[in-house]
Amino acid sequence: MEDQLKRTLGVSDAVVVGLGAMVGAGIFAALAPAARAAGGSLLAALGVAGLVAYCNAHSSARLAARYPASGGTYVYGRERLGPFWGYLAGWGFVIGKTTSCAAMALTVGAYLWPGRQHAVAVAAVVALTAASYGGVQRSARVARLIVAVVLAVLAGVVVVCLSSEAADPGRLSGSDRGVLGLLQGAGLLFFAFAGYARITTLGEEVRDPERTIPRAVPIALGIALLVYAAVAVAALSVLGAEGLAQSSAPLADAVRAAGRPGLAPVVRVGAALAALGSLLALVLGVSRTVLAMARDGRLPRALAAVHPRHQVPHHAELAVGVVVAVLAATADLRGAIGFSSFGVLVYYAIANASAWTLDSAVKGRAVAVVGLAGCVVLACALPLASAAWGAAVLAVGVVVHGVRGRLRSGI
Repeated sequence: MEDQLKRTLGVSDAVVVGLGAMVGAGIFAALAPAARAAGGSLLAALGVAGLVAYCNAHSSARLAARYPASGGTYVYGRERLGPFWGYLAGWGFVIGKTTSCAAMALTVGAYLWPGRQHAVAVAAVVALTAASYGGVQRSARVARLIVAVVLAVLAGVVVVCLSSEAADPGRLSGSDRGVLGLLQGAGLLFFAFAGYARITTLGEEVRDPERTIPRAVPIALGIALLVYAAVAVAALSVLGAEGLAQSSAPLADAVRAAGRPGLAPVVRVGAALAALGSLLALVLGVSRTVLAMARDGRLPRALAAVHPRHQVPHHAELAVGVVVAVLAATADLRGAIGFSSFGVLVYYAIANASAWTLDSAVKGRAVAVVGLAGCVVLACALPLASAAWGAAVLAVGVVVHGVRGRLRSGI
């Protein structure tokens, strides 16, 4: 069929795409607000976020192996729970992740040229939309380069901080913010782990998906968790939880506190590259979900077109790029992390509910239950404004779904 995508990605490509999303979004952006929420329980919050992410990854990988098509949980919810739940998952993903795209673009601008962040953000969106338009293999190669540079920068931060005289293991703990603070910190840090969804949403472009996806998802998640833990320990050892919470650029401040201020510009460039990697992976994931929803008539069917040469959903990618560019040019969306986290947690709650229906295996169902409960708890623990806006957007989606359903039935 001419609207089908070509399978070109192997395990290493899929791992890199997932890492590009995870490492880019969280390690430079989520540590400080999570430290403000969790205080001395930051490392425990990271562990909780990692546990929920693992459960979600396990359920998503099982579903992706069964349904290796573009769209991720939109497809899984539709096939396992019914069209409404699939639509709700797709709606939350597209709205939340489109906002995240704009936030990542603005982050690039803020690090590279704070006085012209909107112009830099729009340029970043145009450049990465062009890269993804050229084919998913080209996107994977760009993501591989970005991940390599970012991991090198983060390794430098860890080595500099932990080997400095300023490092003090006693700073790894601090004032306790209680259970609510820990859960809110975990909810904010979960935003950093959400990138492995890019692997499952690219399911139609992965070779041997029944084998590749279940291997790539836990590998990418495991590497990201190790990187996050190492960087969090390094930053805490020189700044402490309070210093980390008050910082607007925590890793740059960490290398300064470690006695290496000359490395701060390198860290800023690494942060910009990380955000670029996250933006690229987000554009890939959102456009594939738009493709799947357009195929089903949930969005305009013109968005389901696949380029005959590059084998990408070019109409969906261009549409996403235009919307993100407009948002990046007109708004400051870095405060939308909580909103995005809410939408993503709802998305994965539906994924876990879908995974529960696959079979009666004890492990699979136990992981799905823990993942579902974790998503609900973390979503409810997010700041009230984020949860309220997220619920409002989901309600709009429900209304739109109901109206379309009535029009189709002729009522």
